Amino acid sequence: MANMQPIKNKKQANILAEEWQELLPDRVALIHSNKTQNYRLRAVKNFENGKYNILIATDIIDRGLDLTDVSHVVNFDIPKEPENYMHRIGRTGRAKQEGTSISFFTEEEADYLSEIEQLMGTEITVYDLPETIEISTRLIDEEIPKSQEEKQSKKRATIEGRGEAFHEKKEKNRKVNRGGSYRREITKKYKKPKTRGQKKN
Repeated sequence: MANMQPIKNKKQANILAEEWQELLPDRVALIHSNKTQNYRLRAVKNFENGKYNILIATDIIDRGLDLTDVSHVVNFDIPKEPENYMHRIGRTGRAKQEGTSISFFTEEEADYLSEIEQLMGTEITVYDLPETIEISTRLIDEEIPKSQEEKQSKKRATIEGRGEAFHEKKEKNRKVNRGGSYRREITKKYKKPKTRGQKKN
């Protein structure tokens, strides 16, 4: 059974890999942007040929990978862009095979589900976590609350270090509101018959 686990944050991916390595030594691959390209290509190849059972990856490999025989995709977060969700779960259930996609999400991420359902044209079944599951209290750096003084100090340092045009965004970083027409276009693009390679959510 090959299991792929996409996640958006490198530090979270590292923590997850550490946990899995304790359970399955030498059977887990980890890919994110801090890994060299050769390492990433080798990890994907070894996952594909069965040396690794689990591939933990950030969205760096969302697109352009053609993996076969992936039985499960486990999302440890819900991506903001519905397209990214489709690319993630599209790694399983290929070539008329059955595949299962499981996604964990927070209350904040729940807002993204409706857009994903609209894109997929189907409703996602949602379950509550069993009460017997122990929720870890371990926080990554980004999750640790910072004091107001630290936040202000960081903000001042950022502004002071930029010069006169710090408020201007580069053209490539400008946010564009893609609105309803964009979603309709994406829905049309990804609409597929439900009879082939249908995903289980």
